[in-house]
Amino acid sequence: MPRKSHCPTVARNAGTTLVELVVVVAIASVLLAISVPGFQSTLKSVHLSSATTAVTGAIQSARFKAIVSGCQYNIAFSQANTAYQIAGQTLSGTPPSCAATFTNVGSAIPWSTSGDVSLNVSTTLQFSPNGIVTLSSGGSLPCTTGIACFQLSNGSTTTSTIIVSGVGNVTVTSP
Repeated sequence: MPRKSHCPTVARNAGTTLVELVVVVAIASVLLAISVPGFQSTLKSVHLSSATTAVTGAIQSARFKAIVSGCQYNIAFSQANTAYQIAGQTLSGTPPSCAATFTNVGSAIPWSTSGDVSLNVSTTLQFSPNGIVTLSSGGSLPCTTGIACFQLSNGSTTTSTIIVSGVGNVTVTSP
């Protein structure tokens, strides 16, 4: 006859307990709470960089259009709707000549779609066919190295200052 053991067999439960689940969720919540502010800051920096690239590219594009067409062009950056509009004089007639008025080229193009980047002042730049840039309006920052200076900001302490020289060079400075 087999011998009986005095120790009862304990059946092991293969599942997790509620306490274990609560601990794992608490740890995940703490890690998430720590990482979210850093992620938001990085995302704002990316949005500012993207908007800065869009604005500087648009300035160079408008200048190029003026040089190629032989007529004046302007670009207006709107503080209110975070978009820019390029307008140019049309070339017509025989012999060809530039119209006296400006006509919009396409529709307004957003320079930021994130909603967290702002422009300090609406600014309009005018480009001559010889590449010379003049400030029509805005660009009110003290500007010692260019004819127009304006800033993009991501709502925190980070800003990009865009400086446009009289010959169309665009420089971006960040603090």
